[in-house]
Amino acid sequence: MLKNYFKIAWRNIVRQKAYAALNIAGLSIGMACSILILLWVQNELSYDRFHSKADQIFRLTCSAGDFRAAVSAAGMAPNLQAALPQIKSGVRISKRIPMIFEAGEKKLEEKRVIYADSNFLTFFSFPLLAGNKATALHDPGTILITEEMAVKYFGTSNAVGKTIRIDNKENFTVDGVLANTPPNSHLQFDCLIPMKTLARTSTDLQNNTWNNFIFFTYLELDAQTAASAPARQNLIRQIFSIFKAHGQVIKLNFELQALTDIHLHSNYQLDVAGHGNIQYVNIFFVIAIFILVVACINFMNLATARSERRAKEVGLRKVVGANRYQLIFQFLGESLIFSFLSLVIAIGIVFAMLPIFKMLTEKSLSIHLLDGKLLLSLIGIAVLTGLLSGSYPALFLSGFAPVKVLKGKLRVAGGNLIFRNALVVTQFVVAIVLLVGTAVVYKQLDFIKKRNLGFDKSNMLYLPMNGDLWGKQQALKLSLEQNPLTANFTIISYLPTAVESGSVDVVWDGQTIANQVVFPSLDVDENFIGVFKTKVLAGRGFDKSFAGDSSSYMINEKAMQIMGMNIGNAVGKSLSLGGMKGTIIGVIKDFHFKSLQYAMEPLILRKNTWGGVVMVRTTAGRNEQTIKALEKINQELNPSFPFRFGFLDKDLDNLYRSEQQMGNIFNLFAGLAIFISCLGLYGLSAFMAEQRTKEIGVRKVLGATVAGVVGLLSQDFLKLILVAIVIASPIAWYAMNKWLQGFAYQTTLEWWVIALAAIAATGIALFTISFQSIKAALMNPVTSLRSE
Repeated sequence: MLKNYFKIAWRNIVRQKAYAALNIAGLSIGMACSILILLWVQNELSYDRFHSKADQIFRLTCSAGDFRAAVSAAGMAPNLQAALPQIKSGVRISKRIPMIFEAGEKKLEEKRVIYADSNFLTFFSFPLLAGNKATALHDPGTILITEEMAVKYFGTSNAVGKTIRIDNKENFTVDGVLANTPPNSHLQFDCLIPMKTLARTSTDLQNNTWNNFIFFTYLELDAQTAASAPARQNLIRQIFSIFKAHGQVIKLNFELQALTDIHLHSNYQLDVAGHGNIQYVNIFFVIAIFILVVACINFMNLATARSERRAKEVGLRKVVGANRYQLIFQFLGESLIFSFLSLVIAIGIVFAMLPIFKMLTEKSLSIHLLDGKLLLSLIGIAVLTGLLSGSYPALFLSGFAPVKVLKGKLRVAGGNLIFRNALVVTQFVVAIVLLVGTAVVYKQLDFIKKRNLGFDKSNMLYLPMNGDLWGKQQALKLSLEQNPLTANFTIISYLPTAVESGSVDVVWDGQTIANQVVFPSLDVDENFIGVFKTKVLAGRGFDKSFAGDSSSYMINEKAMQIMGMNIGNAVGKSLSLGGMKGTIIGVIKDFHFKSLQYAMEPLILRKNTWGGVVMVRTTAGRNEQTIKALEKINQELNPSFPFRFGFLDKDLDNLYRSEQQMGNIFNLFAGLAIFISCLGLYGLSAFMAEQRTKEIGVRKVLGATVAGVVGLLSQDFLKLILVAIVIASPIAWYAMNKWLQGFAYQTTLEWWVIALAAIAATGIALFTISFQSIKAALMNPVTSLRSE
């Protein structure tokens, strides 16, 4: 019986090639899209799950009001472990620090270098390929490097015992070689340096301070506490009590963030770069399901639309004894054959598209067909698709009454037409929502790019002050001033995209209660206002002619409001930051110094006395010459360190890389969803035109024009698309407003965005239908009416 069903299914495919091609193409593309999205979703959900103790590891984070930070103080990990039995172990990790590495003739800047406590390798599950895990990171004169780094500097992974010079100052011995950091780890590094090395110069580590939040702290909890939310809440209360007992008066809310949540559930400042977003994972998972449903709808539509062609087959089978369940099994079997054929083609499409998709997502995705779990998943997708797409056609076709069929009195029921129309509407609802999503993402990104940040970001080059430049600041300033290409410069402590310092130790005139607001601070020089083209609202900026400016401050509007001051009375008020008393000499207009996902924060500006980053405003069209001039200055003053520069506007754009990726992926899958819908629409319109061939012939004989016939054949589909627009509009409006709420500063979702998406979908649909409509309208009526 099964062999017979397979033969009949294959004959139907061969006999109706166009119909089969449309079905297989739609299902193949739909499956391929879903597989690609699910590969990405699986990758996002797999972060940090490879650690053997992943379920028991938590990161200690904190928040002061709206300011949420991923860092904690140096003294917390060792002291909390000693005081609280629920904490089995703790480890501290520094932020990534760029350093110059030199071995033989190789001398390069490495950006992924971190300091870590000696128990790092026993705490986490990063494999050590060579060396001794028990002694690694104990000796401050040793380092651990990854296999990739070992090959880069020494030509071999056997690098244990070899020497690397760091920052032209100190030689380190390679004590071990690590496996390359897994791409699905939120911690990305190429080199580990013992925390003891940093402790030689860090007073925070020497004194185990509790008030300077600069380290990432990870805690391993006992199994019972890790598994119980109430137990963790109790532990957090104990942590806060110990924090207060160490003389800290600031009100902090501590949190224990699960290691496996860090990649997708982090909205913290001062965090590691490269996090994902659970919202995007959910969105694209739903898109994968929708695209598969759209493909299944094509199959249902075409199968039920062509039901009359198989009516006699059903009638004869019932007459010779076939029951309804056998017929359902047969038709489901046929749809499963279609589904598995489509799966084979879909896998080919996935392999072809994977390089492009990897480029869009910037992920190291791969598909291994020999992986049993993946193979079962693919078979599951094929079976699910086959059953979903074949269920309604099987139930519908198997329900034909043999007497009516064999007498030729079968008429397609109105219910079938309603169901088919509902499926077409569903397809275009999905397509329109995806189109609106694409438009809104690009509109928000365009809004961000064009928003006035409070300073002029164009033609801004920067040169980080590393190496010998720190000790040659006067010579550096003189060299910059002497060259007209670089004369318009300022030296600030941090880039406006990465202001990291902040303090609650702020006291001002008129303050009545202890401050609990985190005030970020930025060190700037007397050229800052002119180079950045910011606006001073009251008072003045820093000036060389005022010797007392070293103890003076400027504040932004937000800080002025928090302090209860106004433009008229802020200048001249006393202000203390970190115990350094001074006077407010000016109020500067608010400017953005962080991503637009964060609301404007208060900012205190003080006179720069230590350096940081050289910012140069170039003349339009002379960027290349300016870069060469900076390179020459670096070569003269800092010959031992490679030249490094950047553009501020590019760094600002990189803050929204995940949104740009989302827009690109949305664009791709919105286009494919519409293409799949149009495949079905094309097949459906072809069948409808075929069904009405004689009607069209009669109409043409009676004088109907080509335009009139095209309009007649298109109007039913146009009505369905209009219904889809009505349904899709509120869905798209709600979904995209929800997404925009993730930005403190957002574009407006205007009606014309949805209207434009609706017009685009309608135009594409009508273009698809017109092929068959025009073909039918141009047919010679003599040909269609000859049999009459």
